[in-house]
Amino acid sequence: MKAQFFKKCMAAGIACVMVGGVLAGCSKPAEPEATEDKTADATEAGEFDWKKYEGSSIQVSFVQHTIADAIVSKIPEFEEATGIKVDYSITPEANYFDKVSTSLSSRSGDPDLFMSGAYQLWDYSSAGFVEDLTPYIENMTTADYDFEDMVGSAVSALKWDGVPGHAVGEGAQLGLPLGFEIYSLAYNKRAFEQAGIEVPKTYDQLLEACDKLKEWNGSGSYALAIRGARDWGTIHPGYMSTYANFGAKDFEIEDNKLVSKVNSPEAVKMTEFWVDLIKRGGAPSWSKYTWYEAGADLGAGKAAMMFDADNNGVHQNWEGSSQEAGNIAWTVMPLAKEGDTPHSNYWTWSMAMNSASKNKEAAWYFLMYFTSKDFARYASVERNSLDPARTSVWEDEGFKEKMAKQEGYIETYEKTIDSTTILFTPQPYFFETTTEWAATLQDIVAGKYGSVQEGMDALKAKMDKAVSEIDLSQY
Repeated sequence: MKAQFFKKCMAAGIACVMVGGVLAGCSKPAEPEATEDKTADATEAGEFDWKKYEGSSIQVSFVQHTIADAIVSKIPEFEEATGIKVDYSITPEANYFDKVSTSLSSRSGDPDLFMSGAYQLWDYSSAGFVEDLTPYIENMTTADYDFEDMVGSAVSALKWDGVPGHAVGEGAQLGLPLGFEIYSLAYNKRAFEQAGIEVPKTYDQLLEACDKLKEWNGSGSYALAIRGARDWGTIHPGYMSTYANFGAKDFEIEDNKLVSKVNSPEAVKMTEFWVDLIKRGGAPSWSKYTWYEAGADLGAGKAAMMFDADNNGVHQNWEGSSQEAGNIAWTVMPLAKEGDTPHSNYWTWSMAMNSASKNKEAAWYFLMYFTSKDFARYASVERNSLDPARTSVWEDEGFKEKMAKQEGYIETYEKTIDSTTILFTPQPYFFETTTEWAATLQDIVAGKYGSVQEGMDALKAKMDKAVSEIDLSQY
């Protein structure tokens, strides 16, 4: 299966984002190694023995991110408390996953721990590269670790049983959340006051707002920043959230096969709306837009609104961070009608353990230390790591006071989080299928198809072909 997929991927000229992971095809996740009796982690006085693995060394791979900065700032304290030496690397996201994939596929045991998103863990775990953290959580935590304090949906987003087509939330705990993002509408208060219009709550109102906010701040300004680049990142924020709110699905299981449903009536209707939204409100160079361009345009006063990660706009709204700092606010994503439940997709940055690690217990100490309540509060209150993966941080008065300057941010989170989950169907060809999806969306907007239906029919055929080797009767 691995060789077949590699050949197919190369023949199609597709860059495999997850080199080691996607080559795994459809193999099951590795069974976790049994951990020793962790009662030995208590000292004779009954306290947790943080020095038990003194003298050990671990390697940790970080993506360049605010949470990584927060962790690195506290590594000296961890080393002093545990006697564990930590070597680490920080890599920009553009190159990060290729580097991690190569390291994991070498089976050398390095790195011991690595930052990852949930989607990448589907690939890595299918290759047997990821340690199930369940035994560590159940048997090897401090008395005050309080695993139940973690935001439940963030924890569930990182659980999967390894069967393509099965939703997240069951199976191995592939990682622990460091932070996450949900999707909402950020908007420039000045733009709406200037135009004399209300913040949109429905799809129709959003389209009307786009019409009224064209060149709201002079030539080159526009209504709505959304992603459009030819990669998977275009699909997973606002598009996938809206897609689910239309009642559409990416795949369903039929006769032990995954079958794409991107050409269903619901999917076509949603994509027709999205194409209209892009044409009426999007940036002139929409097809080049990623997280970075969308956020930068909101902060620079080019975009009046942004439908993206809730924390994207925050980085533009800290005092002095951008031209429009202080003018940005948040609201729940527009829906078919007011009062509907907002179903948001999920992205979570997590820390996962290499199943080939030779220092698993020491690595777990690191992971436990940097997912603790105390560290989570430090990362979000004293630093700027968002969204916090601990419920206690959301309830913390210091956090509330800090985020009060981000108008509507906490309120929007509270209205959205309970209906937030990963909306994609887990499967090991995720990056191939979603990149094809983004490419098709670009082509539809560019008029390369006679209709949205024609474009989505073509996409369905490509997605069905991508997952054709998956036989669920083998699981």
